[in-house]
Amino acid sequence: MSGIESILKETRSFPPSDDFRQKAVIPGMEAYNALCDQANGQYLSFWGDMARELLSWKKPFSRVLDESAAPFFKWFDDGQLNVSYNCIDRHLAQNANKIALIFEADDGAVTRVTYAELHRRVCQFANGLKSLGIKKGDRVVIYMPMVIEAIVAMQACARIGAIHSVVFGGFSAGALRDRVQDAGARLLITANEGLRGGKGVPLKATTDEAIALGGCDTVEHVVVYRRTDSEPAWDANRDVWWHQLVEKQPEQCEPEWMNAEDPLFILYTSGSTGKPKGIQHSTAGYLLGAINSFRWVFDYRPNDVFWCTADVGWITGHTYVCYGPLGNGATQVIFEGVPTYPDATRFWRMIERHKVSLFYTAPTAIRSLIKLGADAPKQFDLSSLRVLGTVGEPINPEAWMWYYEVVGGGRCPIVDTWWQTETGSAMIAPLPGAVPTKPGSCTLPLPGVMADIVDESGAPVEAGKGGFLVIKKPFPSLVRTIWGDPERFKKTYFPEEFDGKFYLAGDSAHRDENGYFWIMGRIDDVLNVSGHRLGTMEIESALVANPLVAEAAVVGKPHEIKGEAVVAFVVLKGPRPQGDEARKVADNLKQWVAHEIGKIAQPDEIRFGENLPKTRSGKIMRRLLRSLARGEEIVQDVSTLENPQILQQLQESA
Repeated sequence: MSGIESILKETRSFPPSDDFRQKAVIPGMEAYNALCDQANGQYLSFWGDMARELLSWKKPFSRVLDESAAPFFKWFDDGQLNVSYNCIDRHLAQNANKIALIFEADDGAVTRVTYAELHRRVCQFANGLKSLGIKKGDRVVIYMPMVIEAIVAMQACARIGAIHSVVFGGFSAGALRDRVQDAGARLLITANEGLRGGKGVPLKATTDEAIALGGCDTVEHVVVYRRTDSEPAWDANRDVWWHQLVEKQPEQCEPEWMNAEDPLFILYTSGSTGKPKGIQHSTAGYLLGAINSFRWVFDYRPNDVFWCTADVGWITGHTYVCYGPLGNGATQVIFEGVPTYPDATRFWRMIERHKVSLFYTAPTAIRSLIKLGADAPKQFDLSSLRVLGTVGEPINPEAWMWYYEVVGGGRCPIVDTWWQTETGSAMIAPLPGAVPTKPGSCTLPLPGVMADIVDESGAPVEAGKGGFLVIKKPFPSLVRTIWGDPERFKKTYFPEEFDGKFYLAGDSAHRDENGYFWIMGRIDDVLNVSGHRLGTMEIESALVANPLVAEAAVVGKPHEIKGEAVVAFVVLKGPRPQGDEARKVADNLKQWVAHEIGKIAQPDEIRFGENLPKTRSGKIMRRLLRSLARGEEIVQDVSTLENPQILQQLQESA
């Protein structure tokens, strides 16, 4: 890893406006630096004071951090609280009638839910779960569309102390079965169907298939929410309609007061191979990270309307849909559909319709929408926007600039956030009223996050040199363990190579002369080309900077001379080229990359497709691209792909 080369040079910088800075939650670099100094000097009191300020405790804690069983850290471990109480009940005295959720369905229908109404729904469903025998510590798998009830189910589990495990509604029956089995779930919550892009998604049928595969003997009941008029197959001894479960339940449900370190949820990491890897998060530490990072990173103010486009099946939907916004008493939009239905203006139409002020989405979605209509945002009134955010992967500078200029009108700071399922909340991101932004950089760690870049020996690397991204001190929202596999947890995240001292993120990164962090890709996405170690993200950024290119993904394949050859999968803004035209465009793009960042990074091979293989949440399945590049048979699970036919297209373009 030592000597990973940074080849991307970006010099543009965008400080916050004076007006934004003066009104910001963290107003300027002086305030940011003061918080960092406080955290550096008094680490435990920094987090302890924040936990007392931002969380409502039933029993106050007396100990901030217990490191005696490191790396199995415990935070605030003698305190008691309830997550659902913190997200809903404590807002009722002042804001019972404030809108909590603005739900826009796939067909455009809108439902608004106040905090008082959300409280009623959560309590009734929590009482329904209790009537089925669900109690503290039981595992409940949630396999739902992106509807209000998904959030109600998560909050109801938190209310009674059940451990939820949300499985993304695009996963196959086999993937669902594996997760149910690993968690030992007693209950499964689903819907008869979901709706995406005008089409039904057969969730109940997939649930039945998962159970029929075997290994789900722990499941006693399946609760089914009726989303459409379709009539699913029914097992009267097992299946229960949601509406019948809740219709006679009391509208009050006393929260189960949880120990700060009790598990809140298990979330299985996407794209895992072999045995599912269940990331286990705690109650208090996770909630603190969600609440604090939401107010800092998005500069949250009480009149904001927040919209995170992520599905609750992923960590972004947990932290910045279900828990962070509600923990702050915010109003947020949740969306059932896809950004391209009924057409590619859906996002911009919704921002105008709901007067969204804080907008958080994935670079993949941004690049796709550029391809489908770069001028489309100009047709809509987006003046309500105040902060723009990106999540899930590094954003290439050209897409960043389009987002900044066309969507934000050159006035909205962009918060490019780096974090992971395992960190629970944002770790490195610009605080929009303080930190000048640079296109493509996640900038600086949040106060209290001790991030660094080190070589194989654990020694910090100098500016401009790449290395392992690590976090050197434990922090409250950190994963507590891998469900049922503590040894795998230690080996994966606190490896012996670093004497178990650092949290290893699994990403490569470098810092520039201003100390800004630049994510270069996953460690296993680092290419070794003729002795040069290159981050794939930087080559992708160079390709996407070409005016012909909408999207690109770069992988390596074995090369007998160079060690690895660079293979690029490219989506053009125009039609997919064929034959001689494809060869001509490929040659031009190779020369472009050589000019932009040097011949060492020039792709050996470029394949063209109408799209890239992505999950339904928009994540590029790079492991499939690696198999394609190497000419290997695809044996991995492709059930989560939005567009499986793309694999054949990319194979044929070789």
